[in-house]
Amino acid sequence: MAEQLVRTLRDAGVERIYGIVGDSLNPIVDAVRRTDGIEWVHVRHEETAAFAAAAEAQVTGKLAVCAGSCGPGNLHLINGLFDAHRSGAPVLAIASHIPSNQIGTGFFQETHPDRLFAECSHFSEVVADPAQLPRLLRIATQAAVGKGGVAVLTIPGDLADRKATGPLTERLPLVTPSPAVPSPETVQELADLLNSGEKVMLFAGAGVRGAHDEVMALAEKLAAPVGHSLGGKEWIQFDNPFDVGMSGLLGYGACYDAMHEADRIVLLGTDFPYDNFLPQARTIQLDHDASRLGRRTPLDLAVHGDVRETLRALLPLLRPRTDRAFLGRMLREHVRKLEKVVGAYTGKIEQRRPIHPEYVASVLDEVAADDAVFTVDTGMGNVWAARYLTPNGRRRVLGSFRHGSMANALPHAIGAQLSQPGRQVVSLSGDGGLAMLMGDLLTLPAYDVPVKVVVFNNATLGMVKLEMLVDGLPDFGTDHAPVNFAAIAAACGVFSVRVEDPADVRGALEKAFAHPGPAVVEVVTDPNALSIPPRITGEMVRGFALGATKTVLNGGVGKMVDLARANLRNAPRP
Repeated sequence: MAEQLVRTLRDAGVERIYGIVGDSLNPIVDAVRRTDGIEWVHVRHEETAAFAAAAEAQVTGKLAVCAGSCGPGNLHLINGLFDAHRSGAPVLAIASHIPSNQIGTGFFQETHPDRLFAECSHFSEVVADPAQLPRLLRIATQAAVGKGGVAVLTIPGDLADRKATGPLTERLPLVTPSPAVPSPETVQELADLLNSGEKVMLFAGAGVRGAHDEVMALAEKLAAPVGHSLGGKEWIQFDNPFDVGMSGLLGYGACYDAMHEADRIVLLGTDFPYDNFLPQARTIQLDHDASRLGRRTPLDLAVHGDVRETLRALLPLLRPRTDRAFLGRMLREHVRKLEKVVGAYTGKIEQRRPIHPEYVASVLDEVAADDAVFTVDTGMGNVWAARYLTPNGRRRVLGSFRHGSMANALPHAIGAQLSQPGRQVVSLSGDGGLAMLMGDLLTLPAYDVPVKVVVFNNATLGMVKLEMLVDGLPDFGTDHAPVNFAAIAAACGVFSVRVEDPADVRGALEKAFAHPGPAVVEVVTDPNALSIPPRITGEMVRGFALGATKTVLNGGVGKMVDLARANLRNAPRP
């Protein structure tokens, strides 16, 4: 049965399975060994396997696979599977199980994977007989691809070792859903609402992927400022003369102001979770997933449809705006806010020690390839990515943006790199995130995975420190003793360099990026470099006043201010 499973996946286009060998999983691993065209990627932690599969699925758009042995082995998959599921990444997880005749007896390492993974999957079932495998595999893989997310097959080890029934290869459908288009009546109702609004604002999420031109045409016709979530940044911010920045805890610019001053807000392909940043009124939402409509804010209109196809139907029905005062005012406010941030961003940073992480991120943005894939750790790494990595329509930025897990960057980078062997992949790792799954530095040289790991080492959990300061608490338990990650990486057989002088940052990055194999650049950065949210409440101010007397509060924005200044050319003078 194991050979049937592996051959079927191989013939469906699966090129690798991420996991750790062991006991009940051994028949499947051995089937991989005996099957051409598919490989076993031995990682050092099953959580890495799930994250790596999630990244592969996101950059390729195809089904990716991870596996774990019975009990603790497959249980380790769960954090990465939650991340994959919430990111809509089509991932199949193979959870091997204890012997079938021992299930329910409290046997050694017994868990119930079909129950454990139910919350982070579209489909989770146990294969109870070899005859079930072909059908359950079809259902599982189509659930992952068709719905976008995780499917789990639990397979007892003794069954995996039995003879298959039927042919050794079954055809998997793997059909992706067709774009949904709302009815003409709904499109007309949407047009009527937008035509009646004088100050319209667009807020874009990851669902605008592939709809950049249509969103720009909509913004032009409505003279509407365009903001975005972190997930939408890579798809909408480039070539965008209507950009007013990002909202949320990591946001910047005039996005929040534009959203709250508009008399019509249109949420485009976003399930933005922070409802306290939304005005909770005057809102239209368009999404391909009907279950997301209205769950963050009351709606004047809910539209179920693909963003690109819906906007193509909508645009001919709209009246062009001649009054562009609202757009011009928001663009000017966006520049003003960004320049204020830059003013708070202390000068001569290229000479300051400890090194400002903002400076590292800005140089990294300049040195990295135009089609690079960036993977970013949760925490301050998200901030620097949001404010310094310049999107251009070809770069990708992957992170645990919806699950918010630590330690995702290196595992994501492994999956992205193995599936994109000719592409530059850069992991923006925090010292906390890297330390959590540091064992997979060993995976890089083992498979000669040329990932470039840039470690922002500030010897603290920066985002947690910021959370404490916001609550008026002195930071506690966030700092740790200095660690030389470059030395650890070198001991793992990875080319590495440690940077403590800002003058060496650019050279170190260029040298690492030119290195043909894996490389680690560890940069010792300022632990007091934190980022303030774009909207500060009175409670936050009081919290900062209590806890931040010696803390540098800034929030550099890299090239974002240059983009904003350039966009002012399109803004009418008051």
